Amino acid sequence: MNQKNILPYDGLAYLIDDTQGEFKWPVITASLAETIPWRIETAFMFGRHLPVPRMTASFGEADYTYSGIRHQAAPFPLVVRRLRERAKTISGASYNAVLLNLYRHGGDSVGWHSDNEAGLGDHPIIASLSLGATRRFQFRHRKTKETITLELSEANWLVMAGETQRFWVHQVPKTTAAVERRINLTFRRMIPLHQSRQTT
Repeated sequence: MNQKNILPYDGLAYLIDDTQGEFKWPVITASLAETIPWRIETAFMFGRHLPVPRMTASFGEADYTYSGIRHQAAPFPLVVRRLRERAKTISGASYNAVLLNLYRHGGDSVGWHSDNEAGLGDHPIIASLSLGATRRFQFRHRKTKETITLELSEANWLVMAGETQRFWVHQVPKTTAAVERRINLTFRRMIPLHQSRQTT
């Protein structure tokens, strides 16, 4: 990948603008908003069950669990399959699962976290696609606390690889600005847990 690494150390992250690609992004955004079976989840965090401040959906070859939320395996819809192929072209990696987030307004968010579930392996490559409204996205290093802020717009791909999930956390913070909906798809490759344990 010939893109510039956004992270100064301890990881790899590349921002790729795909606005000139083959997709009609506003049409795809509308299709996803209207056809995906979005749902509001309740996560177990800080010792409590709390509603997730966004809507989610998941597709893939295996169940996917995080923060006490379990998404069952489900086939990719056609439009998501096409985007998975695009993710493979963009990143050079293959994916068998995707998590979708719908941020309905500025009050929807996701807090600091890393995508480091056991089923992702030690050095996952994650291709994250932003659609719809521009939202702020931040990285923060676990030890140095250095923070990197991006403004992710429609048809921006953020590819995270290497040691990123080990050393950095990321978030989409709330905003009081008037913003329209944003849809985010994070493509990942899930591996059987017995294989992921053998690599540690």
